[in-house]
Amino acid sequence: MLQIQNISKDMGEFFLDSVSLDISKGEYMVIIGPTGAGKTILLETVAGIYEPDGGSIHLDGNDITRAPPKERNITMVYQDYMLFPHLTVEENIGFGLKSKKVPSDEIHEAVQRYAEMLHIAHLLHRYPDTLSGGEQQRAAIARAMVMNPWALLLDEPLSALDSKTRENLRKELKDIHEITKTTIIHITHNFEEVFDLADRVAIMNEGKIVQVGAPDEIFRRPKNHFVAEFVGATNVFKGISTSENGIASIKIGDIIIRAHSEIEGDAYISVRPEEILISTAPLASPIRNAFPGKISDIRHCGAMIRLNIDIGVTFVVALTRQGFEEAELGIGDCVYIAFKATSVHLFPGKSTTE
Repeated sequence: MLQIQNISKDMGEFFLDSVSLDISKGEYMVIIGPTGAGKTILLETVAGIYEPDGGSIHLDGNDITRAPPKERNITMVYQDYMLFPHLTVEENIGFGLKSKKVPSDEIHEAVQRYAEMLHIAHLLHRYPDTLSGGEQQRAAIARAMVMNPWALLLDEPLSALDSKTRENLRKELKDIHEITKTTIIHITHNFEEVFDLADRVAIMNEGKIVQVGAPDEIFRRPKNHFVAEFVGATNVFKGISTSENGIASIKIGDIIIRAHSEIEGDAYISVRPEEILISTAPLASPIRNAFPGKISDIRHCGAMIRLNIDIGVTFVVALTRQGFEEAELGIGDCVYIAFKATSVHLFPGKSTTE
């Protein structure tokens, strides 16, 4: 277990504000958040590059808060590779082991293993300036992994690569994690990396961690308005909530939406587009939230069609292409939408970070 407890660090423009996070051994944790949220400082503090102003870091029960980086058995890879230009790929990957005076045959065996895992064994004789960006990043990851670290820290490792290379390296990272069971903490802005790689995801904003959970939980049930906006949640509206017997009634403009919640006062709701039913006739089922409306826009998004439905506020509804064609819907058509109270996620409107 890596336990980060109330870590604070003030570097002026960038800072950490009482960050706490527990990471299990073997977990793949992805951290996301806007630029300047404190993600890189958090990783560098865990790695020992910075000492925190307050708080503590424990690794397997041992306090490493002020331990030098070389004693932490934690390695870090940045997006810009940082390979030694005067060393071959093989020498780059084996550099850390050589500095620890590991026997040369063991170094060769370890380098070969990770080079093969990352599909660069045929490049071991080459120098970094002869490699593509993807090949250099594979070498940088191999150099970190060859040290058999307790944790591997990745700071946007795929952001500088083209889409095809990103896709391939994403798969290789997943394979490496499954094979080695190394604990990985990975910063990214790419939601595909979150869903493909993360066991859990932490969202940071203004030096704080504002939500932690499984990827699907984060995207389906954002904790607050900031998280909802950051993950691109659709159908987010602000209203006033009153609650009775566990059923909240949220007034948004001239409509009332009902949800299972005891939250009262200023609040936001979100409803996923695919959880909204649409019909050209009133729906007979006893769904708590049912409204007449009019189609104001239709967008073709690959296999899905997104319709904007004006019911006093504009809801986005998602249909499969087949369902859309069978319904024969067009702009200006009068329709009915409905969604269950359990499909409405309600969160307080007081703060963007709490």
